[in-house]
Amino acid sequence: MRDGRVAQVSTSRGGVPKLPVAGAWVGREGLEGDGHREPLTVHGGPERAVCIYSVEQIERVRADGHPIGGPGALGENVTFAGLDIGSLGPGSRLTIGEGGLVLEVASYAAPCQTIAHNFTDRRIARISPMTAIADARRYCRVVTEGPVTQGDGVVVLVRMPATPPEPGRAAAPADAV
Repeated sequence: MRDGRVAQVSTSRGGVPKLPVAGAWVGREGLEGDGHREPLTVHGGPERAVCIYSVEQIERVRADGHPIGGPGALGENVTFAGLDIGSLGPGSRLTIGEGGLVLEVASYAAPCQTIAHNFTDRRIARISPMTAIADARRYCRVVTEGPVTQGDGVVVLVRMPATPPEPGRAAAPADAV
């Protein structure tokens, strides 16, 4: 029984938007073929290997008048459909597809100015974990490496509640709100 599906897999050699690919191998450092312009202290690395979001979150933010371009526009690697990402807190675990891939939510991803063009008046706080936890992106660590492809089913193995982070501990350290 699945809780949702992979709507899009996205990578980029660096920067946003991340563009759709049919699938990718997900290793400890993230998706094969994906890169970042910032140092690993900002994006990437084992504690921020995969950024996840959902089409439902995109639709809610768009309904508030923000012109998000679609999956991958906010820098996420895997965009889900039918899965309530907003309810998942750190420690939640997901298994994706039949290839054994297991991700664990490690932290909330605070928005940065790189994606500000997706927001009316550059109001990136609309997806900040401090102000809108249900619509904040999540960073995941890779528990078990494996492939991810568009259409893969996803099952929540462990569901930890999403709670706003303590002030000063919003997300990955260098991602400024």
